[in-house]
Amino acid sequence: MGLKIIVLAKQVPDTRNVGKDAMKADGTVNRAALPAIFNPEDLNALEQALRLKDKYPGTTVTLLTMGPGRAADIIREGLFRGADDGILLTDRAFAGSDTLATSYAISCAIRKIAKYDLIIAGRQAIDGDTAQVGPQVAEKIGIPQVTYGEEIYSVEKGKISMKRRLERGVETVECPVPAVVTINSSASACRPRNAKLVQKYKHAQTITERQNQAEDYIDLTNDRPYLNIPEWSVNDIESDLQMLGLSGSPTKVKQIENVVFQAKESRKIQANDQEIEELVKELIANHTIG
Repeated sequence: MGLKIIVLAKQVPDTRNVGKDAMKADGTVNRAALPAIFNPEDLNALEQALRLKDKYPGTTVTLLTMGPGRAADIIREGLFRGADDGILLTDRAFAGSDTLATSYAISCAIRKIAKYDLIIAGRQAIDGDTAQVGPQVAEKIGIPQVTYGEEIYSVEKGKISMKRRLERGVETVECPVPAVVTINSSASACRPRNAKLVQKYKHAQTITERQNQAEDYIDLTNDRPYLNIPEWSVNDIESDLQMLGLSGSPTKVKQIENVVFQAKESRKIQANDQEIEELVKELIANHTIG
């Protein structure tokens, strides 16, 4: 039988283009001022889900993301690569959520979805680098978790078998399902867009996007329901407003500093044993290494 897989994905600001307007006065990210991309490790997570879909016929992959309306872009990107559908959590009440509030909202949405075998997420997002949301979701919905995943081998007989990449090596672990799995950037890169899927899903939109179209826009969702990207609000996931947004976020950013690293000096050496040995001895002598 096929698996029901939920992939947690996030649209993040491109940290290669961070400027002076990147942060708001309250310490939250000014997402409107930054280019938005699919979080890189979430793409690694999507690839692991798609490989399971290839391996187990009947498997479905659902993308779940939380953000403003433009976050629907990464759901379309996932559809273009092989996901089956996606859900956008969007509501002004979600704005300013830290990892605790975000994981609460996501866990409420997962309870609404109800049926799933596996929840896969990237290890961390490049905007916060906390690696907390995946584990917090597992804790809130009360299922096991495996972090630092690099490759999922199988999901059979009620267990997932996978490889973890740790600081000092690798290990193979088994875990009962349903479970939450987080995936490292060292995992296989996500497959590119599929041309047929791009043609199939290029008109996929949320109801808000459809309402903002020109008068001559033709709504195709009646004949092609797969083009509808559901939008869920705070009320749809039956969540507590006090646990969302800034009110539900104990994390407070006091100050942001832009640090630019510059090399003070450099030296070129020849690729021979003598010069390399002399450099190593010098680095040991001045306690740079060793």
